[in-house]
Formats: sequence, structure tokens, C-alpha cells
Amino acid sequence: MRFKQNKKDGSCKIYFEKHEIKIISKKGYLYLSDIFLRHFGNHLVKIVSDWNMNFSDKVKSICTETNLTKK
Repeated sequence: MRFKQNKKDGSCKIYFEKHEIKIISKKGYLYLSDIFLRHFGNHLVKIVSDWNMNFSDKVKSICTETNLTKK
């Protein structure tokens, strides 16, 4: 899978390789092993950091509520 960010607004497309599409079509999911998930998480943190550099100030100021942020 590849992430392609639009540098102008910070949006992103996720492209899947043919073998990934085949697995998703057959099984309905992708299995991420513990080691893969560790590396993927590290890459994802870098990607998210890069995305935030390209977001507009309006988008940067959006706050996402989670169970942890609700009072």
C-alpha cells in the first residue's frame, strides 16, 4: 500500500498493490503481524507528521473528539 499526499491541501489517496487487493477481495481484510504493525506504525507517524505540514491552518485547528478527550 502506498500513500500519495496532495501537497496543496494535505489530502491523501491510498493505493493498494494488486496482491493486496486480491487478499482483501478473498478474505475481506489484511492481516498485520505484530512486527509489521510496529514498522507500519513508525512509518505512519512520519507520514502523519508530513501531512500536518501541508494542512491549512483551518484544518490544523480541527480537534477530533475521542473517548479520551470527552469529559
